[in-house]
Amino acid sequence: MTRPAEFWNTVYDNDTAPWVIGAPQPAIVALERDGWIRGRVLDPGSGAGEHTILLTSLGYDVLGIDMAPSAVAYARANAAEQNVPTAVFEVADALALGDRLDFAGDPPGSAPAFDTIVDSALFHVFGNEDEARAAYVRSLRAICKPGGVVHVLALSDTEPGFGPRISDSVIRDSFRDGWEIEDLRPTRYRGRITDAVAEEAAQLDVSESGLVDVAAWLARIRRH
Repeated sequence: MTRPAEFWNTVYDNDTAPWVIGAPQPAIVALERDGWIRGRVLDPGSGAGEHTILLTSLGYDVLGIDMAPSAVAYARANAAEQNVPTAVFEVADALALGDRLDFAGDPPGSAPAFDTIVDSALFHVFGNEDEARAAYVRSLRAICKPGGVVHVLALSDTEPGFGPRISDSVIRDSFRDGWEIEDLRPTRYRGRITDAVAEEAAQLDVSESGLVDVAAWLARIRRH
């Protein structure tokens, strides 16, 4: 079941998030390096803010959003520590982004706001919750410009891992009407082993630093 903001607040307040690794995901770094990040950028479920901080430091117009106030506070502090004070983070519900574009400087009811959306480990949180996942995809469509691109980095169920893992068919089935999946490939997702996932991760090959790379999907999806 999709967790409420209070749950995510606790994860950040107690520093038990396995996705907080102190750096951007290598797969997202590669996307930028290969030229797939363009125009105005949204980082939904921005968490610790690493991707918003990275892209801001490289000169992109980027906004990080998260439903958990503790995550946004964490990200802002992280940006300050990394000397990127211009990184922008706001509290927002990713399931209802079309209801408020004011956080992006656009009034409600205006045209879609973003050229590129970088979803790192948010999509898979909805797991098999069809209604929540459909609402999220509608929300993305409402704020993604025609011809814009959504990148989805999601944990894969093809190998043992931790957290909510999904099949590639979940991505394909979710982005049908009004979208084109241009690329969907296996990749790796880097996490850290915390008490929250220690039991799940018992069989994984964890480095001495406590980091582990697990199976994931990387999709590039274009809005019609």
